[in-house]
Amino acid sequence: MIRQNQSSVVEFMLLGFSNFPELQEQLFGIFLILYVVTLVGNAIIIVIICLEQSLHSPMYLFLQNLSVLDLSFSAAIMPQMLVVLSIKKTTITFSGCFVQMYFLIICGVTECFLLGAMAYDRFAAICHPLRYPVIMNNSVFMKLVMFSWVSGVTVATVQTTWVFSFPFCGPSEINHLFCETPPVLELTCADTFLFEIYAFTGTILIIVVPFLLILLSYIRILFAILKMPLTTGRQKAFSTCASHLTSVTLFYGSGSLTYLQPKSGYSPETKKVMSLVYTLLTPLLNPLIYTLQNSEMKRALMKFWRRKVDLHTF
Repeated sequence: MIRQNQSSVVEFMLLGFSNFPELQEQLFGIFLILYVVTLVGNAIIIVIICLEQSLHSPMYLFLQNLSVLDLSFSAAIMPQMLVVLSIKKTTITFSGCFVQMYFLIICGVTECFLLGAMAYDRFAAICHPLRYPVIMNNSVFMKLVMFSWVSGVTVATVQTTWVFSFPFCGPSEINHLFCETPPVLELTCADTFLFEIYAFTGTILIIVVPFLLILLSYIRILFAILKMPLTTGRQKAFSTCASHLTSVTLFYGSGSLTYLQPKSGYSPETKKVMSLVYTLLTPLLNPLIYTLQNSEMKRALMKFWRRKVDLHTF
């Protein structure tokens, strides 16, 4: 970190996986492939839901918002991460670090609330099918989506501004792949006790509470599934719920471990892996989990593909 005085920072240095130089090239290739697959998968979902009128229902519009978030997550982080991996270590400006953290928090917080809204939507559809059009009407859908996005912007504004208001001193490097709150906070030379209380409380409200509500929703859904008369329908529903819960657990679990204790005793490499789970793995898995087991999405995907083939043939 180049600095003129204790609180005037020009730039930070990101170390990435510089402790494992022999793995840098392999990791670059793997992450590049995963990044491209994530972008393509989420972009296809966004386009298909936009074009297919039959998918303009709350369930699929929630999914479209999730894909926008996952695509934004990857776009905010992966290009910088690939640069770090390609040249071993790299610098990022103070303002660049601020912007990256800001968008990372917007996407993370918004997705926490959006996943909760999606679980509530599935609960209403499966447990109260006759009342579903009233429970999840357009007004309720818009309020849930707006609440998710506004919460993300509000938390990002408060948290990022607070972090970068601290004076920075000490070592010049951020031992991480990108500008995330915990590793940046380690470079501050001020008392961060109040911020850590805020981070702990915020993590409980933003991550733990929605996760518990999602679990309760899926427990109710599972009880409703058990009452289904057909075994095949029951098995399919169980499979869908299990895959959804796997994705949700990976996202909330890694996020809570990262933010419950911003200055925790985890090793830097462990923190990097935990960050990759919710910034790289879940955006990659979500298009597969939420589309491949959905007959409507598969039908729309095939229709979209045939339309492309017909256009090229013509």
